[in-house]
Amino acid sequence: MNHAISEQLAAIQLADINAAHQFCLDHGIDAKALVMETQPIAFESACDAYTLGAAMALSRGISNAEQAALVIGEGLQAYTKPGSVAHQRQVGLGHGALAARLLNEESHCFAFLAGHESFAAAEGAIKIALNVNQSRQSPLKVILNGLGKDAAYLIARINGFTYVRTEFDYQSGELKEVSRRRFSQGPRGEILCFGADDVREGVAIMHHEGVDVSITGNSTNPTRFQHPVAGIYKAERTREGLPYFSVASGGGTGRTLHPDNVAAGPASYGMTDTMGRMHADAQFAGSSSVPAHVAMMGFIGMGNNPMVGATVALAVKVSQAKR
Repeated sequence: MNHAISEQLAAIQLADINAAHQFCLDHGIDAKALVMETQPIAFESACDAYTLGAAMALSRGISNAEQAALVIGEGLQAYTKPGSVAHQRQVGLGHGALAARLLNEESHCFAFLAGHESFAAAEGAIKIALNVNQSRQSPLKVILNGLGKDAAYLIARINGFTYVRTEFDYQSGELKEVSRRRFSQGPRGEILCFGADDVREGVAIMHHEGVDVSITGNSTNPTRFQHPVAGIYKAERTREGLPYFSVASGGGTGRTLHPDNVAAGPASYGMTDTMGRMHADAQFAGSSSVPAHVAMMGFIGMGNNPMVGATVALAVKVSQAKR
């Protein structure tokens, strides 16, 4: 157990993480179960980190979900390895800040950008859809926006989302909705899944839906789609005087086996990581989906996209906890 974890446990007068788990259970919260429901392949370290974050929020008597998310982020930060990429970027605090943004009434539309290329994005989207609006006055729209219309249709059908087919007029710059198909009723069906033919259509989809918070993936085509879309959209939103909180997920790995993650030397984080740093208000480390990849960056074993859903869901549960 590193010093930061021991320090946080001591501050709330709990001996160890098992005591923190029991403390949470006494308040009707099982953070470990929540983590495994969100991403079944997550590591035990993720269960422990979220347990600590929940215990910290409960011990401070926080009953507001947005504030709870920030404290959960403090608990996650304690689990970053000192000196690691995750520690330097304050990835734990970043996850708390992102979840707080989604719970804030001023945020209206959240996008998993290039999300439909990863099933982990679907895991995160589902958890958000099932929980975030329990503590909001106005519902948060959740969309997935990625490269390829066939891929968008497939992920929508498998997960029960609503597939929205669009066409982009390259002469006029106009985006038209051609059709939509809802694959389930209830919260899952409220999630909209878009497929774009290229960056221009991807940016147009962001404008069409009024995205004000997004997280990129770092999977297929990161240099050809999600990072350019986020960067261009941010510049255009800024010129319009509109808010946009951009998060870059993944990266920090230097030379990897990813063919698009071109590195320039041993000190380089790689091309995809560098592009993320050009537009991101917060940048995570490791994979959007693979727990081991995130753990390699000095953090917990859970994909960044599922973590978004888990942080939101746990913050809501803290706000509803038995007192």
